[in-house]
Amino acid sequence: MSQTLFDPAALAAHRARTERAGTVATFLHEIAADEVSERLVEVNRRFTDAVVIGPQAALWADAVAPGARQVAAAEVLDLAEGSADLIVHGLALHWAEDPVGQLVQMRRALRPDGLMIAAMFGGQTLAELRTAFAEAETRVEGGLSPRVAPMGEIRDLGGLLQRAGFALPVADSLPLKVDYADPLALMRDLRAMGETNAMAARRRGGLRRETLGAVVETYFDQYARDDGRVLATFEIVFLTGWAPAENQQQPLRPGSAKARLADALKVPERPLDD
Repeated sequence: MSQTLFDPAALAAHRARTERAGTVATFLHEIAADEVSERLVEVNRRFTDAVVIGPQAALWADAVAPGARQVAAAEVLDLAEGSADLIVHGLALHWAEDPVGQLVQMRRALRPDGLMIAAMFGGQTLAELRTAFAEAETRVEGGLSPRVAPMGEIRDLGGLLQRAGFALPVADSLPLKVDYADPLALMRDLRAMGETNAMAARRRGGLRRETLGAVVETYFDQYARDDGRVLATFEIVFLTGWAPAENQQQPLRPGSAKARLADALKVPERPLDD
């Protein structure tokens, strides 16, 4: 039995294939990078040593930090301790075998009060395709095989920031609905993104024609719009954390408030029912 979740060789081959073919689909990277760029404007701080990580690092660097050092997404990141004041992980952390380990590496690479923002696909991503594959394979082949990589729910992903030692951790998501002419167009887009199946336990030998037909039929039956097109969900989760520093704002201790909420709202305070 495989001891790992992902097959890094397969993932690298998928990404290389799209680069060779010149068919890389980057629209989700562009959306996520623009979102991070807007957030950095709101931070209102000048970063001098930025690092961008991911398969589309050049695109991300242009959007969020021109001139940033570009680092490949790998289990061991090419980061020196205390070398950066900003690290952006661009839509690749969902492929990490050890995401907490990746976050720890980034925290150590940050100087005190340095900022890390990671964008990754969340648990609602491709929910429709997962369902269509599950129903089609069960009906045609009598069982399931891993087809879409598992992706974390936002509550669990936010907890990773605390485990990695980040201060002021925040996790939020951007849900997107993308429409396609048919499920096959969605699959072609996933291939062009380099986001096709790279799970270690995936079934080898390709997808049976009968199963593919059942996937398309199920997808249309459940997710077609009135105009005949189908929808696909992509959830981009943003993880934001700061390297701890003595001068950072700290949360108040429980019970240390100097004013009552009831007084601020000008309403009577009532005891909770037992």
